[in-house]
Amino acid sequence: MEKLKQVFQLQRDGISIREIARRVGISRNSVRKYLSLLAECKGVDDVELASKAYSNDLLELEAERLRQVTIHFSTAGTELSKTGVTRHLLWREYRAEHPDGYSYSRYCYHLKKYLKNRDLSMHLEYTPGDITMIDFAGKKLYYTNLETGELIKCQVFISIFPFSGYIFCQAVHTQQTADFTHLTNSMSKFYGGVSATILCDNMSTAVKRSDRYEPEFTDICLQLSEHYGTTFSATRPYSPRDKAMVERAVNIVYNYIYGPLRNRTFFSLQELNAAMREQLELLNDKPYKNTPYSRRYFFEQQERHLLKPLPALPFLQKKVVRLTVQRNYHVQLTEDHQYYSVPYRYVGKKVKVLYDATTVEIYLDQDRIALHVRNHRNKSYTTLTEHMPPHHQRMHQIRGWTRDDLLEQASRIGCSTHQAASLMMENSIYMEQNYKACFGMLMLQKKYGSDRLEAACQRAIQGSRVNYTMIKNILERGLDKVANMFATPLIIDHDNIRGKEQYL
Repeated sequence: MEKLKQVFQLQRDGISIREIARRVGISRNSVRKYLSLLAECKGVDDVELASKAYSNDLLELEAERLRQVTIHFSTAGTELSKTGVTRHLLWREYRAEHPDGYSYSRYCYHLKKYLKNRDLSMHLEYTPGDITMIDFAGKKLYYTNLETGELIKCQVFISIFPFSGYIFCQAVHTQQTADFTHLTNSMSKFYGGVSATILCDNMSTAVKRSDRYEPEFTDICLQLSEHYGTTFSATRPYSPRDKAMVERAVNIVYNYIYGPLRNRTFFSLQELNAAMREQLELLNDKPYKNTPYSRRYFFEQQERHLLKPLPALPFLQKKVVRLTVQRNYHVQLTEDHQYYSVPYRYVGKKVKVLYDATTVEIYLDQDRIALHVRNHRNKSYTTLTEHMPPHHQRMHQIRGWTRDDLLEQASRIGCSTHQAASLMMENSIYMEQNYKACFGMLMLQKKYGSDRLEAACQRAIQGSRVNYTMIKNILERGLDKVANMFATPLIIDHDNIRGKEQYL
């Protein structure tokens, strides 16, 4: 329509047909055709002008073609992702169904427009301090082993606050759990706080089972979330646009860190990271285009104060085991044969135990049902009174049957009695029976005295098993008064024995 109007205007200005054709970019015959057909169309609107300039049959044919090809695209548009399917194959199928349809070039033109209109992206607005996006770069960095000359490849971890664009990056050897934990600690320290959410892709270190709506995270992510008071979130599978900012950050790191370091040689991971940190500082201080403000400026002014504070200590990974609660309402850490109590109502349940050098946490599903200070004594029981059933609690209250109380009473009699009591505590899984037997053994002191009980215990602990009946029999038969056959024999001094001076 613009060209038609230009033709009329130039004709009114007295311009020749040859010059009109040159200026408008159409043939002279087309100029003559329009001027003859529309000589009487002065002052009409665009719709009536188009209907006179073009044949209505042509307009209807074009509209019908467009309708047909649009219907075709609705089913064939998804076929391009399949193996062996090309645009030309789809066009041949289209022409077989519509012989008077578009030529191949026009078909490709309309297909491109269709796919472009369907593949829309949305501009996202980010809240300051709300989210941290993390990813590993696809390209590796290297350092040289001084001893062998071997190039050691390194994974590069990258994170970004999308509101300010503030970037962190660091090289590690692998993407495995230990390195991932170290990177999270380093990232949190670098930022001086933690955002409400950490968004990652479906990397195996973080996501156990990917899902569009409810991904299942690994134990290490759950531990990190609890320690730092944050939440891990995963992108939709195969949807890099969900974390477009960190994808862009990867390219920025390529340009401003990989590029400047490309000709330098490093001989350790520490050297490589020190050089990366220097370039990273320059990148974060570099002003955005056409502004005096940098990534660091926006982060310091608008995001840092909104971050959650860091815990007093960095995160330490806890070991995770899945155990069954025994009938004595304890679970056993086989690493050092320690027993820790859980509420008695969970006997027989499968629980998850997280432990490190200082604490032991016991979870049923997602609920923590017990928390203990790690006990480093070998083969010991750590029992909380509130975990016992009511009748066990009453018995302990009445008789003072707690492990510490019984061992303290035994230690007052002697070392052998204390050792015997410790062994008796571990005779079976029935704690009540063990306490009762130990208490009975201590009561033998009233009948036989402390010295005889200590002697009997000294004799008993030399066997393979210690129990109440054995110590009682030793006392009843007076075996505690008989010389111990296992005792070290005395060496009799006589003339045939050489002295130490003979071996100088």
